[in-house]
Amino acid sequence: MKKVLIINGHPDRESFCFGLHQSYKKGALEEGNEVKEIILTDMIFNPILMYGYRKRTELEPDLLEAWEKLKWAEHIVWIYPTWWASPPALLKGFIERIFLPGFTFEYQEKSPFPKKLFTGKTSEIISTMDAPVFYYKWIVKDIGGKMIRKDIGAFCGIKNIRTTYLATIKTSTPEQREKWLNKIELIARK
Repeated sequence: MKKVLIINGHPDRESFCFGLHQSYKKGALEEGNEVKEIILTDMIFNPILMYGYRKRTELEPDLLEAWEKLKWAEHIVWIYPTWWASPPALLKGFIERIFLPGFTFEYQEKSPFPKKLFTGKTSEIISTMDAPVFYYKWIVKDIGGKMIRKDIGAFCGIKNIRTTYLATIKTSTPEQREKWLNKIELIARK
């Protein structure tokens, strides 16, 4: 049994990402995992790191609750659309506000490398896009996925175990979407 945290970074509750979210949650619960959720569109917080790292911007109540869920989680599932080669601004703002020094990593004197405070946690990415997957991975060079996996996750000690890209959403049929929902439910059971 794992402690699974689903972070949904789509700002529209009527998006296909919310269907994927529900499929993953269903599969994870059926396997006996504990599941908590962070649904960014339901949260109230300023997504701008007002002072950079010069001065701490106080966390709003929704971010404090999200922080408790992040600490609790053993496995983090990022669900978001890829727009302009990266996650939506809402998700990026959430990361900037909560993946902070002293929270998820710690600067070390005389070392360019941080102390990773989330070592032992795993993650996976489920992202939708309108570009073909091969184009995103080989031409665009997987910018957003690398950002979540390496520049944020690995920097803090999180090991990404899987990345699933679903495309192209805009031209997908209802039958294709149903297959994707089933696929995500099966992935959650593994």
